[in-house]
Amino acid sequence: MKNENIIPQQFNSISELHKLLGFPKPLHPLVSLVNYADIKTPPDELPKALLLNFYKISYKLNLTGKVRYGQNYYDFEEGGLSFVAPNQVIQSASGEQDYAGYTLLFHPDLIRNYPLNAKIRNFGFFSYTANEALFLSDKERKIIFSVFDHIKEELNSTIDDFSQDVVVSHIEVLLNYSSRFYKRQFITRKVASHDLLTRMEQMLDNYFENESLQNGLPTVDFLASQLNLSPRYLSDMLRSLTGQNAQQHIHAKLIAKAKEYLTSSNMSVAEIAYQLGFEHPQSFNKLFRNKTHLTPIAFKASFH
Repeated sequence: MKNENIIPQQFNSISELHKLLGFPKPLHPLVSLVNYADIKTPPDELPKALLLNFYKISYKLNLTGKVRYGQNYYDFEEGGLSFVAPNQVIQSASGEQDYAGYTLLFHPDLIRNYPLNAKIRNFGFFSYTANEALFLSDKERKIIFSVFDHIKEELNSTIDDFSQDVVVSHIEVLLNYSSRFYKRQFITRKVASHDLLTRMEQMLDNYFENESLQNGLPTVDFLASQLNLSPRYLSDMLRSLTGQNAQQHIHAKLIAKAKEYLTSSNMSVAEIAYQLGFEHPQSFNKLFRNKTHLTPIAFKASFH
């Protein structure tokens, strides 16, 4: 069955999800830490797709087999962290036991009156796909599990005026560690990342050479889909390698092609703009000037 034909089952509260999985009611209505190995509901009675109205951070245990990154495969035996934001669809893959491991669930209302409410938008890994999970070293795993233990201990304590403050602070620590470890992952997977960068550059060359621009300028979404990556992961990976995100790479390739036309053809600036996929020459002029500090006409004149 194709993904788009599966209608996800929506859950607006953590209690609803607990009920589906056969767990007791959460100790706190806005946050829960569970071991999905304790699920009571038979796997064939679980929905194939979920749409949660809350955050989900999962550490999948015993994640054996092959995990795909782009066109490459890597073996991981220890497991890894995945992150889901509210209103994202979670769909189990064939043979995947998504419910095996520890999962932290927390509702947006938990952090609404805290600085984390605004900061959480900066944690780009909530936009990554499942195959871009954070795979941890043994040392990193121990750190993450210690944060989970602190959250569990607080949830099992008597709720008082400080309970929510403490839990939210631990969640922020968890996310900060995750950012650090993702930075490490980009570094340790530099060879694979360089391979993806090379493939992306070749894709852009082909796009500009094969008149694909008749379909418009290449987009980050297009490149990411061709590389089997999420747009946010692609940009973050490129930034770690080159200091530029995916959109900046597209612009750099476009400006290089524009300079080639301006110096080696008799086309007008408007003709070049249309050739490069711009609907309006003014947009091309603005981008070119922004990137080179020269108008296309001034750049062309400097070579004649």
